[in-house]
Amino acid sequence: MEYRQLGHSGLRISRLTMGTMTFGGRGEFAGVGATDVDGARRQIEMAIDAGVNLIDTADVYSGGVAEEIVGEALGSRRDDVLLATKVRFPMGSGPNDAGLSRHHLIRGCEASLRRLRTDHIDLYQVHEWDGQTPLDETLEALDHLVRSGKVRYAGCSNFAGWQVMKALGIADRAGLPRFVSQQVYLSLQERSAEYEIVPSAIDQGLGLLIWSPLAGGLLSGKYRRGKQPPEGSRHLTDWNEPPVYDESKLYDTVDVLVEISEAHGVSAAQVALAWLLTRPTVSTVIVGARTDEQLADNLKATELRLSEDELARLERVSRPLLVYPYWHQLKTVADRLSPADLTLIGPYIDET
Repeated sequence: MEYRQLGHSGLRISRLTMGTMTFGGRGEFAGVGATDVDGARRQIEMAIDAGVNLIDTADVYSGGVAEEIVGEALGSRRDDVLLATKVRFPMGSGPNDAGLSRHHLIRGCEASLRRLRTDHIDLYQVHEWDGQTPLDETLEALDHLVRSGKVRYAGCSNFAGWQVMKALGIADRAGLPRFVSQQVYLSLQERSAEYEIVPSAIDQGLGLLIWSPLAGGLLSGKYRRGKQPPEGSRHLTDWNEPPVYDESKLYDTVDVLVEISEAHGVSAAQVALAWLLTRPTVSTVIVGARTDEQLADNLKATELRLSEDELARLERVSRPLLVYPYWHQLKTVADRLSPADLTLIGPYIDET
């Protein structure tokens, strides 16, 4: 297993992270998975044996049950891994049971510590933007948690580029904890993060943790043009996370994935994960699985090396359109673009 720096921090994390949204199976998460403590213990052992040193969860997963399962399943192996969790979404019906207020962050952190059976969280991530709480308040609360020893590093998740930049600006001005990472959705199915999120992360030195790298299974190779979705699947029916805006492009991408996977004798999922591991500023890709077999297959993705031609084919078939102002920058200032700019515009320059 290769280990990468998490942004500009000194923390080294494995290229793959163990995801736990499948743990618990309560409430709205019942359709995602229902791994119990024994199953979680087994999967965590598999991940650790493969060199994974980061486990990612969230307080909202199965209403806290996922964190409880992680804490119980880890047991004496707590110090063998880094723990990341998240806070923001409702954990009750009260008016202060959600958001990024000082009240909710501190109470949420203390509750997560109890469920995880630990005295500190290695990476504490604000799970989503809160446009009604001043960022100063959020960052001051994170500063309190860091200074108290309950949190080692702070990160964000699902922020827009401008929201990240605002948070970093306030942190730098006030001497408050700077986000070291952002957890985002990025895959061959949907690359909108490359418009603003990826360039801002490169420019500001944030590491990216990628969630749902297989687009909730859409990139597994089981969804093919002209065929019925797999039995029991909600994708392309009433389930829209991630949303599919261009079904034809999705199938074009899957066709290339399958062709490359067959040439290597591996699963399409491994190819999709291996592609993500080559993308700029990606520190780690989060893999979670309903079954041990799925997890074992995903863990093998670190062994797969794609050729330049294969990477180019995948990049081309899934490439996001150049929306404004990027098409204008391509036409007028292509000779004066930064490395951050080139992550999106570069492939277009190469083909002009």
